[in-house]
Amino acid sequence: MSIQNLVSSPTETSVGRPGFAEDSTSDFNRFMTTSPSVRKLITRAELVAPHLRLATIEGECGTGKQTVANILYRRAAAAHPGLARFGFHRCDAREWLLDATDPKSRSGFNYLDRADLLAAPGQALLLRILKEIETRPVGQVIVLASSELQLRELATKGQFLTDLAFRLTAVQFTLPPLRERREDIVPLATILLDRIRYRYRISAFTMAPDAVARLIQHDWPGNVRELSSVLECAVLECTDGVIREADLCISSAAAPTKQSATPAALTLQAVVQNHLQHVLELNRGNKLRTARQLGISRSTLYRMLDSRFSSEAELG
Repeated sequence: MSIQNLVSSPTETSVGRPGFAEDSTSDFNRFMTTSPSVRKLITRAELVAPHLRLATIEGECGTGKQTVANILYRRAAAAHPGLARFGFHRCDAREWLLDATDPKSRSGFNYLDRADLLAAPGQALLLRILKEIETRPVGQVIVLASSELQLRELATKGQFLTDLAFRLTAVQFTLPPLRERREDIVPLATILLDRIRYRYRISAFTMAPDAVARLIQHDWPGNVRELSSVLECAVLECTDGVIREADLCISSAAAPTKQSATPAALTLQAVVQNHLQHVLELNRGNKLRTARQLGISRSTLYRMLDSRFSSEAELG
């Protein structure tokens, strides 16, 4: 597989800004994807960006939340030139709350990392600030929160303010992990490899079929960030212009799941709970779909989850 044949040249892609193709009018080229679900998400982002005040991006670490945030900012700034004067501000949600600026005077595009880590006092403060921001004209200030966990699910568990969760997720973008969009792995790899090659001033090289197969096979728990790291290591290990499976720093053993247990601990209850967690993860935390797939009522599912949390608390 020739990288030169699959990837645009460095002069066509902004190497310093991952995922952006500055000469394109479509954000599909800025967020490299062939996944129908992600393409739908980008289309939706393009449509709602000019009207945003509050929104949330949810997804695992390394799935591309920052890239979607930049897409939203560009589209919003194009519709509201005044927004561009104040720029794009990214910071930890907890640090943003320490700013003593009057909520009524906050401006620009504010990207708040890890809103799911806010403690109760921080959640209450953020809710108060957002109430003020919601009264401002569209285009003056935008708050985009990012979360690795589902805020509405946290709210159902009493770990996040319900009012705050619903305000933030009224407009919500959920990025699927790379293992759920394997069709994106090879296109992403070609883009990332071309950037790495350009950064290190390395001539063109190829990927052996066994390396491509290994990339597709791996589950990528670290998502695109892990893929980029593995490929950079491979480029530096490669000595003859061909990246082979042996050059990929990927563990051959499957990573243990959070609910893995030793044989001695595999009681009937442990087996049931392991299966419950597996189905819940397959449904990305959606309890209604999980209950339907398991053939039980939602109330039964909640009782089983409560039982699991109680057992973990006793052990912890």
